[in-house]
Amino acid sequence: MKTLIIGASGQIGKMTTKKMLEQGHDVVALVRNKSKLADIQSEQLTITEQDLEGDFSSAFDNVEQVIFSAGSGGETGADKTLLIDLWAATKAINYAVKANVKHFIMVGSIGADDPDNIESEIKPYLVAKHMADQHLQRSVVNYTIVRPGALQNEPATGGFSTSRPTNREDAVISRENVADALVYLATQHPQNLTFELFNGKQSVEQTLR
Repeated sequence: MKTLIIGASGQIGKMTTKKMLEQGHDVVALVRNKSKLADIQSEQLTITEQDLEGDFSSAFDNVEQVIFSAGSGGETGADKTLLIDLWAATKAINYAVKANVKHFIMVGSIGADDPDNIESEIKPYLVAKHMADQHLQRSVVNYTIVRPGALQNEPATGGFSTSRPTNREDAVISRENVADALVYLATQHPQNLTFELFNGKQSVEQTLR
């Protein structure tokens, strides 16, 4: 199954791209600047330079699966949050519908289920993710929405949990763990599933089966 990874030059996206290729998957990597993937060499990798603020529908040609891991980033303002985390995600879902994509994996965020329930300066981001998730859930595409806890740069632990810890400081997950979960989901294609994900003690197979 050929997989389009949107945001393939981001931290999670790039790790996911590498891991997918290592497992023999055909990957189309959508990036704004292909030089950011210059260190990845594979005959199964196609790189497409696209601007998420424009029309990027051509990236969906002959694609059967999508992983949306793009984000506006913590250094941008509410305008980019709106244009990337909400509008680009919405367009990607619409393109996926038109292209008859079989599975759409969305990297969301803890707190996106109810943005009013968390007092945070990133509330505009959570609102954007909430609306994008709802658009995907209401579409005709088979979806998986992964809502990671607070992201860390530590190496993969190999342990996962979908139960939110009672202590907010423990509601964390390494970016590499998220990438490993995305690769697993890309091979299993679960049906219309939404869940939070944290570091834990179970394997990815035990956690997401």
